[in-house]
Amino acid sequence: MRPFRFRHTWVVPADTAATFAALADVDAYPRWWPQVRRVRRIDADSGHAYVRSLLPYTLDLVLTREVEDAEAGVLRVRIGGDLEGWSEFRLEPGPGRPTPGRTVTLARYTQEAVVTTGGLERLTPVAAPVLRLNHTWMMRAGERGLAAWLGRPSGTGEPGGSGTVAR
Repeated sequence: MRPFRFRHTWVVPADTAATFAALADVDAYPRWWPQVRRVRRIDADSGHAYVRSLLPYTLDLVLTREVEDAEAGVLRVRIGGDLEGWSEFRLEPGPGRPTPGRTVTLARYTQEAVVTTGGLERLTPVAAPVLRLNHTWMMRAGERGLAAWLGRPSGTGEPGGSGTVAR
């Protein structure tokens, strides 16, 4: 089975430290990333993430922290469960000089994974274009959700998104 390889760059209207903190807090993903329906902690470094996008199937992913390096701006997890592989964000300041009220972070996402779930695994050869489109749509929603989450005024309720965090 050939692995899926994805690359996306998010342009996040926040500084690198705030963006890193939000991306490192996987438990909060359901609050701002609509397709991450629920997160259930296993231990301090791993948990189940239940992800559902446009397709009528919820992936049960076991995410295990491999790298969390704020200074280097790198977050990397091993993926198990319905997919096997890894994903990471690499953060860097966006183009231009930061000015008060205008700071941008580029969050470069890379993922490599194979489908391990029987039903999906059998469909992968013919459904690959649909799975890629589904992933792209999910990543765009994540970028918008993170921008809204980081842009919310302090002390206010959470922006749109769905799901709950279960520990």
